[in-house]
Amino acid sequence: MDFKDTHARLMTYVRPQWRMLALAVTFFLLSSAVEPMVPALFKKLIDSGFKEGLKYPLWIVPIVVICLFVARGTFNFAGTYVMSSATSLIVLSLRNDLMRALLKADSKLFTTVSPGLAVSKIINDPQQASGALGGSVISIIRDASTLIFLIGYLLYLNPQLTLLAFVSMPMLAFSVKLIRTRLNKVGEAQYLAQQKLVNTVDDNARAWRVVRTFDAVDFELQRFEADAVHHRRMTMKQIATSALVTPVTQVLAAVGVSIILTLAIWQASQGSSTVGEFVSFITALLMTISPMRHLTDIYTPISGAMITMRGAFELINAPTEPDNGTGTLETCKGHLEFKNVTLQYEGATAPALNDLNLDIGDGQTIALVGSSGAGKSTVVSTLLRFAYPNSGQITLDGTPIETLKLASLRRHFAVVSQDIVLFDGSVAANVAYASPNGLDRAKVEQCLRAANLWTHVSTLPEGIDSNVGTNGSKLSGGQRQRLAIARALYRDAAIWIFDEATSALDSESEAVVQRSIEDLRGSKTLILIAHRLSTIRNADRIYVMADGKVVEQGNHAELMAQGRLYAGMVKIQSAH
Repeated sequence: MDFKDTHARLMTYVRPQWRMLALAVTFFLLSSAVEPMVPALFKKLIDSGFKEGLKYPLWIVPIVVICLFVARGTFNFAGTYVMSSATSLIVLSLRNDLMRALLKADSKLFTTVSPGLAVSKIINDPQQASGALGGSVISIIRDASTLIFLIGYLLYLNPQLTLLAFVSMPMLAFSVKLIRTRLNKVGEAQYLAQQKLVNTVDDNARAWRVVRTFDAVDFELQRFEADAVHHRRMTMKQIATSALVTPVTQVLAAVGVSIILTLAIWQASQGSSTVGEFVSFITALLMTISPMRHLTDIYTPISGAMITMRGAFELINAPTEPDNGTGTLETCKGHLEFKNVTLQYEGATAPALNDLNLDIGDGQTIALVGSSGAGKSTVVSTLLRFAYPNSGQITLDGTPIETLKLASLRRHFAVVSQDIVLFDGSVAANVAYASPNGLDRAKVEQCLRAANLWTHVSTLPEGIDSNVGTNGSKLSGGQRQRLAIARALYRDAAIWIFDEATSALDSESEAVVQRSIEDLRGSKTLILIAHRLSTIRNADRIYVMADGKVVEQGNHAELMAQGRLYAGMVKIQSAH
């Protein structure tokens, strides 16, 4: 996206707030209209006081001055408040769209966007960019309108001298254009450096155990320092370029102001203007310096904000997860079938699934075993439509899964994996996660009992309302796994997938999970994926996979009798 596209997209969020923005502009214009009244008051006071004598009581003067400043301050406050309110609504709308885009994005996005970067894009970037743009808009409206009113008053007092002020404008515009081009370039570099720094911090926050286990604290510090130094260098380049704007514009503006000032003094010495006119003109002229200075400083925050907004819009524009199915499956028996399914990931040299055929009956317990890279996890990804076959077909109860809406398909699956993800909240909220019927406390307790976790939860001070911590940090590995099982039980899906669910557990916790699996046998379709073969001995059917296809199948006894690949894997594990 270029600057023009970013601006056009930003305006779609700005337009709904046009009433509040118009009201804010009105307040700022009223505030600006007060500015010329100050030098005009000086002219009236000086001329009448020095020549004709005061025609009104002296005590009125301070009251009028105070009232002018009170009026200006009130209008400024009202304009700033209304503008900030409109900006906050824009941020809210933008954040909602960013979160919606993240939740609905294609799975490929998460290979390039880290959790930390996602947080930055959704929480920090809209607030900072909108704050910078809102402040700049306020400055533009308030300072530009003030400048216009003051110039209008100067033209009224002395049009010839005022027009001379524009002699330096062409040079000013050319200088600002050169600096703006440079600022865009270094601003982009600074934003990318900041994203890299966020990713580095995110890596270390997520992988702190690995960092300390590998004694890599110094290594990570060096990596962070290198990224931080690069970010600082880019920031300083941006600051240096930005800092050029003010002195260059002020010097060029000073050329015009000095010419006018000199001529104004000369005119006054020739008696062609009154003392009041001279003082009023010089006061108004000097009052233009402040808004001019503010206006020359606004491009830096605008440039940075637009670069940040472009990053936000790129996330919003990210491809969404395809959901082309139109059908629904209200009830599910759990019969799955793979028919000549081939899938090759982009950039891979060999297919992850190679003409795979599987027939999993409803209520059947099957196991997928094989070495890493055999295609077991890809089977799960294709079932949930996180990955899409190049050829072949997968059916659920005889219905091709690509014809179903994603929500209708996925509600019939419950997945328990080794990478348990829990949410910062209560035990009950995690068990009843995203339940369309709300939280049923009796059902939560029932599921916790079935998952062999109730004994522990009942001892917690707040019971099922106890907080589990960030990603279940207050629970042990086995307890986290059992909580994931309770969550799946609450969902009551027809098909359960245990993807290496016991690989990281101790023997006691593994036995608990194994009992949960046994309790589900016959009532649910179970797909067990495991390297630890002791957990799948009782499966109705075991499929041995290699190079993306089934090379052996049968129950444990049959495969052991064949004495081939599966039997060899069992013997190797038994030896350990």
